[in-house]
Amino acid sequence: MLASFAVLLCSTALLAWLNERFLRIPTTVGVTLAAALASGVLALLDAVGVGVGLRDQVETLLKTLDFTEFVLNGMLAILLFAGALGLDTRRLLQQKVPILTLAVLGTLVSTALVGVGAWAVFGAFGVGIPLLWAFLFGALISPTDPVAILDLLGRARVPERLRHLIAGESLVNDGIGVVLFVVLAGAVGIGAHGGEAPSVAGVATIFLREAVGGILFGVAIGWVGYTLCRTIDGHVVEVMITLAMVVGGYSAAVALGVSGPLAMVAAGLVMSAGKEVAYYGETRHQVEGFWELLDQVLNILLFAFIGFDVLFADGEPGLVLASVVVIAVTVAARFVSVSIPMALVRSRQRFGPWTVRLLTWGGLRGGIAIALALSLPDVGERPVIVTATYAVVLFSIAVQGLTVMPVIRRAAAGAVDDGPSPSPQESHA
Repeated sequence: MLASFAVLLCSTALLAWLNERFLRIPTTVGVTLAAALASGVLALLDAVGVGVGLRDQVETLLKTLDFTEFVLNGMLAILLFAGALGLDTRRLLQQKVPILTLAVLGTLVSTALVGVGAWAVFGAFGVGIPLLWAFLFGALISPTDPVAILDLLGRARVPERLRHLIAGESLVNDGIGVVLFVVLAGAVGIGAHGGEAPSVAGVATIFLREAVGGILFGVAIGWVGYTLCRTIDGHVVEVMITLAMVVGGYSAAVALGVSGPLAMVAAGLVMSAGKEVAYYGETRHQVEGFWELLDQVLNILLFAFIGFDVLFADGEPGLVLASVVVIAVTVAARFVSVSIPMALVRSRQRFGPWTVRLLTWGGLRGGIAIALALSLPDVGERPVIVTATYAVVLFSIAVQGLTVMPVIRRAAAGAVDDGPSPSPQESHA
């Protein structure tokens, strides 16, 4: 286990250094492309007989890590908590209606559209998977990742209202998407709820228990962490408390049968809401800096690992072509799944016409989708889903991430009409 993690960490550090030294493009983009290139080089060397056994050695080392357990129950908890902690809970609450409408309704619509579309595409190219597995793919690829887009939004000076709408929607749809993934994993027989009949009543019961129970449990552990941190002033101990909240809280949520991911989102938002009281001066910067660093490192590790992992997936031409077509399916599904909820809230919230386009093209897929794909067990459908996920994430980061700035500028330019004038109380706040 230690040797395998050492190989992964050292490889990732080298790729990140090469990008920072020579390419100077966003780290997630550079590491993703570099890992893809490294995977191709390994495959080419193996194909021509140079470095015989190198691919097998790398495969053995990486498979030593139990990514079903390590990613789903380890990295995922940290990514979600760190994302929630870095947001302004009060600003999110001011836009709770559009955020929840976009996140809940949008994720459900996207999961359904991507599932049906991907199922048809995979079948047309001869790499078909069952419809429930296609919906599972839709659930894991629908959540968007705010890590890459938020930096670009900050550089373009997007108004805070629009910035927090995008960040909040990304954060909440992460939690909703993971719950859908867990429910569907049980329906196909690979999750904690495997073996239950995939009836509408059964799925609804699991969803409610996971979602409502997870949120309530997360609020509870977030309050405990906030209460402990506000009584002391020491960044080392406070970092330990927040880390214990995530690791211990996630483990407890799993044991209780509620959603660990949603619990982490709720706990992170509770801590974010009270961080001005719980942390003092430099302590706040130390705690936030720790979680920001951990978030970035884990995202880079995931981007690098999926580049290597796809090397061992089935690379038959039909699957590669199907994955390319699935990219178009996911972009189209994102546009529809954003347009429908936005039509419901726009009359009251008065968002500008470019908001839907920004949410569509700026809805980058990243660490959450990768983590869920890598958490799948070694079954026949895994190579199809991992390869398609890799294609969508690679396109999302390398193409959308590098071309979204003009859309951001147009949305920012029209943001003066993006909502009603604030009340005197809101302006004072």
